[in-house]
Amino acid sequence: MIAATRRRALTLAGGGAGLLLARGALAQAAAGIRLRPAARVIVDNDFAGNPDGLIALAHQVLSPTTIVPLVTCSPLDPQLAGPLAGRSAAEAARLVGEMLPLADLPSDPQVVAGAEGFGGGEGPSLAARAIVAEALRDDPLPLIVTCGGPLTNVAAALRLEPAIAARMTLIWIGGGGAGEPEYNQRVDEGAARFVLEETAVPLWQVPQPAYRQLQFGMAEMEAAFRPLSPLTRWLYDRYTTLPDWVQLGGALAMGDTPMVLLSAIGGDSSTWREVPAGPAGRTIRLYDRLDARLALADMLARFRLHAERSR
Repeated sequence: MIAATRRRALTLAGGGAGLLLARGALAQAAAGIRLRPAARVIVDNDFAGNPDGLIALAHQVLSPTTIVPLVTCSPLDPQLAGPLAGRSAAEAARLVGEMLPLADLPSDPQVVAGAEGFGGGEGPSLAARAIVAEALRDDPLPLIVTCGGPLTNVAAALRLEPAIAARMTLIWIGGGGAGEPEYNQRVDEGAARFVLEETAVPLWQVPQPAYRQLQFGMAEMEAAFRPLSPLTRWLYDRYTTLPDWVQLGGALAMGDTPMVLLSAIGGDSSTWREVPAGPAGRTIRLYDRLDARLALADMLARFRLHAERSR
């Protein structure tokens, strides 16, 4: 393609105007393929937990095919939160606020902490209200809400304003395979049941057997990811301060990266099936296999490109 552009430019370069046209064509070819945002994405996650959620968020905001206007933060299971119990959503917002400046974005998304507990006893949180406000905002780009943790904030937003179900698509990392327990579903089962069984929101669900397919080698994390930039070093360091009960092996599960794959990269090479859920006639998209190679290669390449631009 670049060679063809070069030949066309040289053919047109018969005089001064032709020379300018030739230079413009060559400059455009050298600039690379132009990608434009195709969707807005609200990212919701329990960022104070597994650091792969922070990696997925950084990957999302660096992706040129989506715009992230809002990041909302959900709590951790109090039994696992340790000293963060009762303030894990606020800690998640703090971590996101610490990370975003390292991404060198033209403007940072709004970051809002949600409720610090489950079950909705605290009433509509600031996060739920922010989701509703963004969903009701008129914008030519469609809205995707990605949730890598419990559906606490999303369920609260849908309860607060049911009409937003028709104005967004939800991608959720959660649910077990063949009835197996899974953290994101178990920790706020009421929210999961409400979203799946009582709403009509279009839902793409990535259950545990699918999201575990994205494995990133520890050696690759150390040798190829960590050295790239201050951003990747910061993300790597989140794995060095995990609780003692977390035992890491030879690979890390990038279980939240499917949200970026399906919202910003392209899920056509992944496989899913439509299954009934909730109101009569409603189906959701349930993913069985994800294109792990595409997702992880894009992740590493986006961080590498960001590092090169930041030098």
